[in-house]
Amino acid sequence: MNKSAALRIRVAPILHREFLDVCRDQDVSASHVLRKFMSSYVDRHRLGQQPELFDYDEKQKRD
Repeated sequence: MNKSAALRIRVAPILHREFLDVCRDQDVSASHVLRKFMSSYVDRHRLGQQPELFDYDEKQKRD
């Protein structure tokens, strides 16, 4: 895969820390997880599906 673009996002510090901790515990890079998520999201969107990608109750706790 030729990686030539960057994406910069803002997230709550606790979410950022928890995400990196989980990635480290699973021995996978945060970049890999995000690329995999983005690819899955695009594939599902192209198929016209509306999957439950976010747990809104959990999101509200972190915001």
